[in-house]
Order: sequence, then C-alpha cells, then structure tokens
Amino acid sequence: MRYESLIFDIDGTLWDSRALVAEGYNIQLAKEGLSHLAVNAELFRPLFGKVMTEIADIIFPSIPAPERYALMERCMDTENKYLQANPCRIGYPGVRETMEALAKNHRLFIVSNSQKGYPELCIEKLGLAPFIQGHLCFGDTGTSKGKTIRALMDRYGIADCAYIGDTQGDYEATLEAGVPFIWAAYGFGTPDGYDHKIDSFADLLAL
Repeated sequence: MRYESLIFDIDGTLWDSRALVAEGYNIQLAKEGLSHLAVNAELFRPLFGKVMTEIADIIFPSIPAPERYALMERCMDTENKYLQANPCRIGYPGVRETMEALAKNHRLFIVSNSQKGYPELCIEKLGLAPFIQGHLCFGDTGTSKGKTIRALMDRYGIADCAYIGDTQGDYEATLEAGVPFIWAAYGFGTPDGYDHKIDSFADLLAL
C-alpha cells in the first residue's frame, strides 16, 4: 500500500538520543545543585513518546508541580543547547538515504511529543532538511500527539498518510488521529497493534 504522505516520530524511530538527552539534563541539574535527581539513558527508554509534563511527573516527583514543570523547561533548554553543540551521530542506519528515496514519491513530515526546537535539531543533525516538508510538536500545540498529527494534516492538506513510530503512545496517537500506524520494531516500545511493521528504517522502501 502506498501513502501520499508519511509522518515520522523522532525518538526510537529516526534516532536514539537518550544518552545525550540525559547528559543535557544532568548538566542543568548539577548547575542547580540537584545532582541527586540525575537521570540516565535507561530511565528515558519507557518515557520517550510521552508528553513533557508526563515525563516531568515521573522523573521529578519530589518537586511540587509548578516548580517541576519549570525545572523541566530549563532541562530541555539545556538539552537543546547540548544537542546543538554535539555532532549527534545517533541516527539509525540508513535514515538519510531512505528519506531521500522516499521524498521522490511522498511528502514527508515529523510529529513529536517534544519541546520546541527539538524537531529542528533532529532535521539539522541528520541532514533531513531537503526532505522534510513540515513538522509539529507538543511544544507547538500543547496537546496530545493524536491531535498534533491532525493539526499537521490540516495545516498541510494531508488526506492520505501513515504515521511511523515505535511506542504504545504512538499507536494510541494514530488511533486518535484516525491514521494507519507503521511500527518501527527496532525502537523503544511494543505497541498493542499496528498496520505495518518495519525491522529497520530502510524497510520502508520495500513497504
């Protein structure tokens, strides 16, 4: 089956940034004298795919809610700066080459539950600017991933598409958005269902 447009998740689908994200967070936590709250890559494995406020609730439960979300914002700002300064050689094999081939016959987009600036960083670091026609994230919409997918579809006049992601949250977002789900089985999660499955990013070409 061929879809006119393809919409991609980032973490666990295009790259694995967990270690770098954790390092960025820990820089900010150390700066604020909160090294006892330090995070690591494995902590993020089940959390990537959730919206930022949900992640903050899980990793900073000892901080009262208003301060918790403000701390999360500062950690994300430092994370963005850290990723910007890093080469970010963390893309899954074949992502750029596959995107280049897909772009010949499909419009390509990104929807993430991330903060503002994160999709742009991913696009820049993986060299995807010539192929990605648009993106939206939680930082833009402040709403669920399913609603963000629909907002992107409305913005770009997308009627026929599939979403490529790796987690249960991604699967649930496609149910909310009413679009098919392509499961990136090499990523972080094991969703309850999917329409198609890929074991490597390049499998999208055969699909």
